[in-house]
Amino acid sequence: MSQYPGQGYQGGYGAPPPQQGWNQPPPGQYGQPPPNQWGQPPSQGYPPPQQGQYPPPQQGQYPPPQQWGGSPAPPNAYGAPPPNAYGAAPPQQPGYGAPPPQQQGWGAPPPGAPGYPPQQPQYGAPSPQPGYGAPPPQPYGAPPAHSGPPTQPSLGYGPMQTANIDVTRDIEAIRKAMKGFGTDEKALITVMSKKDPIQMNTIRTQFDQRLMRNLIADLEKETSGYFEKGLVQIARGPLAGDCWTLYTAMKGLGTKEAALDDVLVGRSNADINAIKTEYQRIFKKSLEADLRGDLSAGTEQMYMMIASARRAEDSAPVIPQQIEADVTELNRSIGSIVTKNSSQVCDLLISRNDAQLRAIAQAYQTRFRTSLLKAIKDKFSGHMEDALVLLIARAVNRPEAEAERLEDAMSGLGTKDDLLVQRVVRCHWDQGFMRQVSDAYKRKYGKSLVKRIEGETRGDYEKLMVACVQ
Repeated sequence: MSQYPGQGYQGGYGAPPPQQGWNQPPPGQYGQPPPNQWGQPPSQGYPPPQQGQYPPPQQGQYPPPQQWGGSPAPPNAYGAPPPNAYGAAPPQQPGYGAPPPQQQGWGAPPPGAPGYPPQQPQYGAPSPQPGYGAPPPQPYGAPPAHSGPPTQPSLGYGPMQTANIDVTRDIEAIRKAMKGFGTDEKALITVMSKKDPIQMNTIRTQFDQRLMRNLIADLEKETSGYFEKGLVQIARGPLAGDCWTLYTAMKGLGTKEAALDDVLVGRSNADINAIKTEYQRIFKKSLEADLRGDLSAGTEQMYMMIASARRAEDSAPVIPQQIEADVTELNRSIGSIVTKNSSQVCDLLISRNDAQLRAIAQAYQTRFRTSLLKAIKDKFSGHMEDALVLLIARAVNRPEAEAERLEDAMSGLGTKDDLLVQRVVRCHWDQGFMRQVSDAYKRKYGKSLVKRIEGETRGDYEKLMVACVQ
């Protein structure tokens, strides 16, 4: 079981990629903000992972203690980002710390609000590696003021994709499951369903190198249907998986807007930049060019803003004067169906971080006695409405937003299996976040997410989805 945030989503991935169970750190540790910080969720925040460099395996020792089979990787694993990564609030330092005491309370939910998310595993800053650097000059103006230090990339999106860990047993188990007559589907599920991004990328890379084969091609040959799609989505890892989801959403006639929203809405600058770089590497063309080719008018402009990766970093503070100005501007720009300024609404909301969006939503409710979500739903429609609603929903309560996305894939006549596979796999990269999504689903719909999936899927496809959720 991975101890690191994944989707997010966050994507979410959310939600936007910390220790098993997301245990609550003592006050003041891990860069946690003080109580009632502006725009800050209650105290059950995600602690950041304590990571260093995974030690090389010793001769004859496999696997390392407490790593495989869904157990959390040991502390100081994989050489991942330093403390305050993956959504933990930064230390309270002059220039971007907490506002003065008299400004407390903005954007914070009611004390003890059920299901309110911790500070989310947002997708972090561009890595120092070539290809993950600062974005080129963008057409949508300067980044928001007080943007703060960059957020670290999600696990699997930074420069380090693999680790020096012994995956011999997993490689042999996967090869054995597909070798010869028939396929051992149960073995594939057991090996692949609980790996974190670094483990899975290491397995795929070494499988291809050691056996002179291609894991993705072997899975496509030996399995079929949505079971195959789920295994392939896992084998690709979160970054390449996101790129393929975007590509298939825009391939052929029509555009699968929900898949675009799943991957890109509410992501941090670093993960957007990583996705753009990997998309270019895989498909030899830019993500922006494909988005322009499939979208038009306001939605095209909105997605160019998202792809520009100029969102305020998670460390940027919530400044009350700015929140009040944002609420005034939003109310003016939302206006009426005739007078609304869609571009201004999109630019403002897309450029704010989650804490700022929570504060804006709270202040909007207080001032106008109606929710910001309702105002957007009343005045917008179609894909732009869906994307803006998801952006705010993920900022306010990311686990619940992902639970709603999962239910949407299963509700109505027939199951939207492609979306269900993508959404389950995206959440499963961080098992702690997956549990939060399951809990949020139970609270909102009064039923178990596992039981719901079992009622909508069959066979090995069902078993793989359930293994990812549990």
